[in-house]
Amino acid sequence: MNVNLPFIEYIHLISTSMMVAIIWIVQILHYPTFKFIDQKKYEEFQDFHMKRISYVIIPIMLVELISGVIVLILDSSLYTLFAASLMLLIFIWILTALLFSKVHTYLLKGYDEDSINKLIGLNWIRTVSWTIRLIILLKLF
Repeated sequence: MNVNLPFIEYIHLISTSMMVAIIWIVQILHYPTFKFIDQKKYEEFQDFHMKRISYVIIPIMLVELISGVIVLILDSSLYTLFAASLMLLIFIWILTALLFSKVHTYLLKGYDEDSINKLIGLNWIRTVSWTIRLIILLKLF
């Protein structure tokens, strides 16, 4: 099978760039906005948020992960630094699955400012991790 490695790298770079843009918008604007939602409508808002944001981020995250694995398999010259960037991506996925999904699920029960503050604080870890990934990829590609 003939695979166009530069094209896969380009797809990976684009998907990572998209996630960096999204995570910064979420960090600076979206999560802080949670504090301004009418508490009477908060459960409805949180349900809406979780469903709609999934339509945007899940496909991009999957493309990022799959293209990253393909690049790692096809180009052994990238193993060290690129593998480190993929480890960051796996770390981000684990954080999302184990921490963020639980906080969002808890917020389905209603407004809780401590949980919102936790989202904002912890999301800096994902924001910085994705940003570091993008810097690594820009250096490599």
